[in-house]
Amino acid sequence: MYKKLCILILSLALLFVPVLTRAQQSLTLATVEVDLWPEFDRPTMLVIYHITLPAQASLPASMSLRIPSSVGTPNAVAVKQADSALITVPFTQEADGDWSRLVFQATTNEVQIEYYDPGLQKSADQRHFEYTWPGDYAVEAFNIEVQQPKGATEMQFKPGSVTARQGDDDLKYYRMDVGALTLNQQFQITLDYKKTTDQLSASSLPVEPSGPLNDPNSGIASMSTILPWFLGGVGLLLIVGGGVWYWQSGRQRERTPRGTHRRNKPTESQPTDNTAGSNIYCHQCGKRAAVGDRFCRACGTELRIS
Repeated sequence: MYKKLCILILSLALLFVPVLTRAQQSLTLATVEVDLWPEFDRPTMLVIYHITLPAQASLPASMSLRIPSSVGTPNAVAVKQADSALITVPFTQEADGDWSRLVFQATTNEVQIEYYDPGLQKSADQRHFEYTWPGDYAVEAFNIEVQQPKGATEMQFKPGSVTARQGDDDLKYYRMDVGALTLNQQFQITLDYKKTTDQLSASSLPVEPSGPLNDPNSGIASMSTILPWFLGGVGLLLIVGGGVWYWQSGRQRERTPRGTHRRNKPTESQPTDNTAGSNIYCHQCGKRAAVGDRFCRACGTELRIS
């Protein structure tokens, strides 16, 4: 009984494997644009995939894409967020003959994959490269754009015709609109050009300042703008400081007994004795005076001595 149950489970699993494989490969990609940048920042071919999934695709979507095994580990496997930020996603890499299969989850509709292909061949001043799309998915619109390296001449492509444009980085770009591709349909393009030096394109790209260098006020606020705020701040500090000083001095006056600042040293012409001291009381606070007192010991008021 146990053996029959194991056979039944195994049979069901084998039935589901083709279904899952078909479900994964049944995904049709909306667009795939492949950027080929030879000798950009390394003496190899930089390959960049810009993949767009259909708007109705269920996310996260399981994806499996082959790249040449000679590439090794890709430089990046990422998805693009709504703010255009690229976030790397985890992936596994499996050997598949002459290919290496990348398996990952696309959490958004835009995927970017980058790797350096060492297949760029050099012979004296001749350069040759072959790119192949493996056909892992059907694609509604497939395009290839090639960046002409700095100092390269006689760019040639096979097959098809290309359109050229001048980029903002002063480099020339050639675009080939391939069109729709079906599942398992491969596409190959060969690239040939001449280049007499090993100079990389990235080393000669212009570096632009964040602001005009000839503007003396760039990044510096004018004195006419700062001065009113500075004077206002100083004035406010003086007002606050004066208020604090006045408040503190007022509290000192309240703690000082009244009349102390009017106390005079007795002179010879003034009597120093209070002949009836025990019967004298301060008319201000009612405190009884001691013998010889001329001022109240409690509040400092001058005593009325008759």
